[in-house]
Amino acid sequence: MDRLKVAILFGGCSEEHDVSVKSAIEIAANIDTEKYEPIYIGITKSGVWKMCARPCVEWENSDCSLAAIFPDKKTQGLLLMKGYEYEIRSIDVVFPVLHGKSGEDGEIQGLLELAGIPYVGCDIPSSAICMDKSLAYIVAKNAGIDTPAFRIIGDVDKPMTDELIYPVFVKPARSGSSFGVTKVGNADELAAAVKAAKQYDSKVLIEQAILGCEVGCAVLGNGSELVVGEVDQIRLRHGIFRIHQEDEPEKGSENAVITVPADLPAEERRRIQETAKKIYGALGCKGLSRVDMFLQEDGGIVLNEVNTLPGFTSYSRYPRMMAAAGISLSELIDRLIVLALKR
Repeated sequence: MDRLKVAILFGGCSEEHDVSVKSAIEIAANIDTEKYEPIYIGITKSGVWKMCARPCVEWENSDCSLAAIFPDKKTQGLLLMKGYEYEIRSIDVVFPVLHGKSGEDGEIQGLLELAGIPYVGCDIPSSAICMDKSLAYIVAKNAGIDTPAFRIIGDVDKPMTDELIYPVFVKPARSGSSFGVTKVGNADELAAAVKAAKQYDSKVLIEQAILGCEVGCAVLGNGSELVVGEVDQIRLRHGIFRIHQEDEPEKGSENAVITVPADLPAEERRRIQETAKKIYGALGCKGLSRVDMFLQEDGGIVLNEVNTLPGFTSYSRYPRMMAAAGISLSELIDRLIVLALKR
């Protein structure tokens, strides 16, 4: 029986390029090669697409061919170029292991829709909505889900925090992994925080800090047929959670302890899982997403953000939550590919 050809896209032009490479390395180590034929396409930080033998930290220095998704629906494949020669290689499905801009915002999903190639993860609308935290808050709030109060600053807007009480968080509206995020305790700190956020996005979000513990839930599936992982819990010693920016995240976070399952009563964890499924459905997510929330002392659950292509690194939360629920990374990869082909 022929193996399904799976194009695994990794790297990319966003600030999360290095995290994406690490995710691809883990997927390469765990994909069932008896069932699937993986084809690895790395995207450099400058946007050049290359096919390589296997993802690694120094993948750009390996023997690579230039590559591109061929947009013709009849072809459903890759255009590979080496020197003056080219070939078209058919593919059955794409796994875009791309985090952040151009990976989770609907851009790569749009290309794959044009090419008529099935792909893992959320579609164009849900990707775009979840990537923009302000849009996600608006949609979620209309669905009856609690969200932080927030304000938006565009290219020329001045900070408006008249109805917000410090502390607040200032963050790029369309970025991830805590890049450009600052906790602000008073008005004197606001301008510097906005400047830091604008290094990553022209649209800046100022949101009310929520008192409570950070919890997350991994969600897998399409429509009403959803599977959830064990809930996790983040306890911060100081600062904010930014493990992907630390020097040695594989050895654990410098300022946080992540517990899976969360150190909460079973009924509380079930309530978080049900809320995560409600958020997932309200935002139109498909395939997978990690739903991050705050659990308040009074039991209230408030949306933090939704990651439509969460990390698959050795220290990432999504695969750890699924593993705690009995789904190995190899099985998780298999389920995601099957879900992509069913859409």
